[in-house]
Amino acid sequence: MSLSVEQFKKDYKKSFETMFVNSYDEGSVDQQFHALGNLVRTYIADEWRNARQHYIDKKVKQVYYFSMEFLPGRQLKSNLYNMGILDTAKEGLEELGLDFKTIAESEVDPGLGNGGLGRLASCFMDSMASLGIPGHGSGIRYRYGLFQQKFIDGYQVELPDNWLRNGNVWEVRNSNDAVIVRIGGNVWMRPDGTGGLEPVYENTKNILAVPYDIPSIGYNNVSINTLRLWSAELPPEEEDKYFSIEEAEKIKEITEVLYPDDSNYEGRLLRLKQEYFLVSAGVQSILRHYKKYNLPRKNIPDKIAIHINDTHPALVIPELMRILLDEEKLSWDKAWEITKKTCSYTNHTLLREAMETWPVDMVKELLPRMYQIIEEINRRHIEKKTPLYGRRLTNSTSIIQNGQIHMAHLSIIGSHSINGVAQLHSNLLKDEVLADFAEMYPYKFNNKTNGITQRRWLHLANPELTELITDNIGPEWKTNPAELKVLKGYEKSDEVLERLAEVKLHNKQRLAAYIQEHTGLKVDPTALFDVQIKRLHAYKRQHLQALHILDRYLQIKENPEIDMQPRVFIFGAKAAPSYLYAKQIIKVINAIGEVVNNDPDVGDKIKVVFFENYGVSLAEKIIPAADISEQISLAGKEASGTGNMKLMLNGALTMATLDGANVEIRDYVGEENMFLFGLTTEEVYEYYRNGTYSSREIYESNPRLKRALDALVDGTIPNIEEEGRVLFDSLIQYNDEYFVLKDFDSFIEAQKRADELYRDKKAWSQKSLINIASSGPFSADYTIQRYADEIWKAQPQGELTENRVHSFDEPI
Repeated sequence: MSLSVEQFKKDYKKSFETMFVNSYDEGSVDQQFHALGNLVRTYIADEWRNARQHYIDKKVKQVYYFSMEFLPGRQLKSNLYNMGILDTAKEGLEELGLDFKTIAESEVDPGLGNGGLGRLASCFMDSMASLGIPGHGSGIRYRYGLFQQKFIDGYQVELPDNWLRNGNVWEVRNSNDAVIVRIGGNVWMRPDGTGGLEPVYENTKNILAVPYDIPSIGYNNVSINTLRLWSAELPPEEEDKYFSIEEAEKIKEITEVLYPDDSNYEGRLLRLKQEYFLVSAGVQSILRHYKKYNLPRKNIPDKIAIHINDTHPALVIPELMRILLDEEKLSWDKAWEITKKTCSYTNHTLLREAMETWPVDMVKELLPRMYQIIEEINRRHIEKKTPLYGRRLTNSTSIIQNGQIHMAHLSIIGSHSINGVAQLHSNLLKDEVLADFAEMYPYKFNNKTNGITQRRWLHLANPELTELITDNIGPEWKTNPAELKVLKGYEKSDEVLERLAEVKLHNKQRLAAYIQEHTGLKVDPTALFDVQIKRLHAYKRQHLQALHILDRYLQIKENPEIDMQPRVFIFGAKAAPSYLYAKQIIKVINAIGEVVNNDPDVGDKIKVVFFENYGVSLAEKIIPAADISEQISLAGKEASGTGNMKLMLNGALTMATLDGANVEIRDYVGEENMFLFGLTTEEVYEYYRNGTYSSREIYESNPRLKRALDALVDGTIPNIEEEGRVLFDSLIQYNDEYFVLKDFDSFIEAQKRADELYRDKKAWSQKSLINIASSGPFSADYTIQRYADEIWKAQPQGELTENRVHSFDEPI
């Protein structure tokens, strides 16, 4: 977009004064932000509308990405950057006497996601728009986000995340596109007069699903797609008929909060309502839109791709069947063929306990028509597959088992493509977790390694590093991330390496200032910044890092004069409100930090920072400053990870097990440019098979580890009597489910290698540069190109094909 500073200033003043009937320089920061956001929306309105019309006029295939989470982060800078007017806006606001940074940071992070799943969805939205792929998001407009995390005496406390308190400047309410979603009641079948059956709905609760549309702006304004978020409201014509206040509140609560507590029946029921509300509203909207194409229903798979991001939206499959059967009057076979060809599914977990299931009775009661269709899908599956594969294999792949509906099974049977999100993950799905399905449907399984958008995680989050790269290899890498590999040619350039070290130091100084401002803790920016930022879960093993910190602390207490490389250990993580063990780990880490941060014997050798309320905007501050990226989950447990990619992109060296996408990072960057440790997946599964693992034996035979573990329960760390004991018992009494003790020595050895390397600043910078130069293959642009080509069969539009990323070299 071409825009002069003078024109921008004029437009901004008009936008502000129109909205607030006041002079721009007398407004609050929040008003200044909303005026700027409103102006951006005005600038893109014609292109957004034209993109929608273009898709209809050209009858292009469109992708609809269903996800219970989207985690876009602040959107002002991203939108301005992708439009090509970020510098214009900064300069214009400065000339108007306003502070762009203050205005940008007043934007609230949208509370629409929890972690990697939602952030991945948002990276994919950015890449689809930037590549010109007609792809839209479908999610829920949660009134409150996951929760706002506070630490009180080291404990996690959850407060409401009222992110919509001042509205969302990016959204457009499209009440004309509202649809009715029906839940509950009774459904029975009656003859339709033509030899078939039709459903009769009785006593259903009807919900008005109202869409709020948010633009997804491609880089260089390539394309503008739509993130459509649904809000549950009372149908206006029924407002005065039979809804009590209590019933009305039950409708509104469907889109009230992200991930209601599912530790009780009512919470589970609400979560199921949310999932069906999303898919029913979304699928109805899609098919209504398809009718504008004036094409036969059999062409639906040629013009629509529906993607199921994890199993939360798996009800897309029976809902699409419902509409095709009940409303479009297609035969079962025709409807089923359309549904399978339209739907595709991404699996995001290797943990069997995380595979989503729903009680049959709950689904029958809440979603009677969905249950009827799922039951018939299951019946036909068993009838068709038993003669071909026998009872054992067929029964193990059935959707309904032991009174539970298995949503992953439904997703696999009802989709034409099932993909994992890293090569190791995809292999384990086929060989272990979903082996029976892979035997039955080998042609459906494929891999699409996750990716991240460099635009947010490098161009915007780390402008100094972006400038350094561009100065040395030119700007082509910004639209073709494969070009980052050219940076490897500067591995021996003292000038480039020194500048790279300066950029990292500046980022660390900024983060150190932020830490002091928000926690009161002073940290040394020349220390090694050791970062572990991710959801708090036992398999991600934040407690392994806690034992590492305790080991260092005990060494210092034994010998205060020890020559130890100073480190700042940085954590960011939320624990699910009902996940008590994860919350106890948070308390233990905070208690360790309280001790080491205030012990004069320790000084600056160790500092521990656990950020409250970790999210996208905080990650944008932490990641550019990281020296070490901790990716230490037990091998075979992490599906992919994307934090590993963001940190690598910004020059952090990865401390990792060979888990998830760490394997592919190793393949591209080389084992010598990261710190590998721990059991392999094969070794983990061998322990599972032979049952010989004994954590107590390791504890009793390893004095150094025993000393660190005993510190959890012997009073060395005050105020963790209960939490320390729980952690200790989980590792010793209950045999250490995630093999923390087995990997401890290997982890400590890898950390020692990191200390030694960090003392050689040039060597460290060389490996940092190689990590940056090797990060191109982990671009979401590349991932989305593969999804579009191999699964969705969706094409970029017109001249936009020039923006497609190139192929990458094979890994080293």
